[in-house]
Amino acid sequence: MEKLYYEDQYKTEFTTEIIDIIKKENKYHVELNETYFYPKSTGQPSDTGHINGSLVTCVYEENNKIYHVLEVKPLKIHKVKCTINFGLRYDYMQQHLGQHILSACISNLFNLPTIGFKLGLTSSTIDLDKGICAQEIKDCEKLANGIVLENIKVEVLYLINSELKKLSLKKLPVKSGEKIRIVKIGDIDVFPCLGIYPNSTIEVQLIKVINFEKYKTGIRIEFICGKRAVSDYIFKFEAIEKMSKLLSCSNDTIISKVETLTGELNKSLTKVRALSATVATYEVENMLKEAEKIAGVRVLKFIYDKMDLKYATMLATKLVTSPKVIVLFGIKLQDKANLLFMCSKDLKIIRMDSLLKDAITLIDGKGGGSEFSAQGGGKNNNNLDSTLDYALSKIKESILHSHY
Repeated sequence: MEKLYYEDQYKTEFTTEIIDIIKKENKYHVELNETYFYPKSTGQPSDTGHINGSLVTCVYEENNKIYHVLEVKPLKIHKVKCTINFGLRYDYMQQHLGQHILSACISNLFNLPTIGFKLGLTSSTIDLDKGICAQEIKDCEKLANGIVLENIKVEVLYLINSELKKLSLKKLPVKSGEKIRIVKIGDIDVFPCLGIYPNSTIEVQLIKVINFEKYKTGIRIEFICGKRAVSDYIFKFEAIEKMSKLLSCSNDTIISKVETLTGELNKSLTKVRALSATVATYEVENMLKEAEKIAGVRVLKFIYDKMDLKYATMLATKLVTSPKVIVLFGIKLQDKANLLFMCSKDLKIIRMDSLLKDAITLIDGKGGGSEFSAQGGGKNNNNLDSTLDYALSKIKESILHSHY
């Protein structure tokens, strides 16, 4: 089969012949006489598109043959019209070339080779075996974008092993006289590769690092190129425009405006927490006065609708600082139910974690904790009343059989 995608990577439509169709797992693996469809490789995903209107979901090479995977069997085999999803192909071409440019810059600036690369649907990653800092990554990004703008030609060479020395490349494990496909980006980088690339660095448009994180002994750098990077810029610009209007400020002052509002919000939240703690103290006093007593043990059973879990936990924690107190809280949150069981440290009647694990099955939930505190959640908030009643009955039983 002729691999025409190497002759013209910009071709989007062609007509050819089907020479074989193999059915596997209700899908049709079609072999063409010649193809511009690029098969998936270790560095680049395959093309998609259509063959006579039938969707091509994947293309792969096996035993020197290229197969095009279709959901529907082609109705004819002669002069079939093929179309390639060029938007997807060009996106992959941009990301792949951008990776080599960025990797070359990292290697040139810090002598760090790329040990891993993944081309994803939304972003791509480069793995290094040693870490570099945020400013050093910015320096690499700046250098890479400078190379993009230089409009450097991307060449494809077919060389035998003995010719690789001229390009400072190591010999590769191939047969004597066999030609190796080499990609050369000016004086920036040269490497053996079966992928397809744009003709020039200018087609990458833009390289933007969007994240980096520690990975094994080194670092993983996440980046986007080309249309992805441009679309990301447009999205973020429009978001900043909307935020500026909402905050009644200019784009230039939005950061200082957000910092001011964040400071004011934190002060307000501190005041709210202080007020909540004060309110909780009075609420706890009233709850303890009205609590049901069972052989000297005060048991508080409450069901709350959409109460803040942090506030409920604060209430329960304050309640059990008093001696001989058991708290059974149920909180309804939309379609979920939460249980919060606590007891004073002077009570050894029943373990809260055991009680919760027993009761929470009634709301189809899971949870855990310790001897004195346990919590969990479940899906069935309609059964919350009977769940707490069951827990209360177990507590009464334990109290009446204890020395209290």
